Amino acid sequence: MNESDWISFTAKRLAELYDQDFGGKPNGRYRIADKLLRRIAGRRRLYESDIHALSAALFELGYVLIDMDTFYVVMSANSFVNYRRANDDCVT
Repeated sequence: MNESDWISFTAKRLAELYDQDFGGKPNGRYRIADKLLRRIAGRRRLYESDIHALSAALFELGYVLIDMDTFYVVMSANSFVNYRRANDDCVT
């Protein structure tokens, strides 16, 4: 499997998990341990460049990958659309 194949495969698998029923919820955001992510990816290690490439591939599918050091969070990119926006007035 070449470099882009495992990234594409892993991004698709993470996106599929978003719609899967587990953890008492029918679908939605979830966290995944580094060890399990490496197993899905078929890699012994995931480097910063790997996570960056995986994050970009997942974003293309409409999801966001958030690195929390010991685990990762996968959320829909649409989750952030309705957040309130900071502007110049509120930060001065």
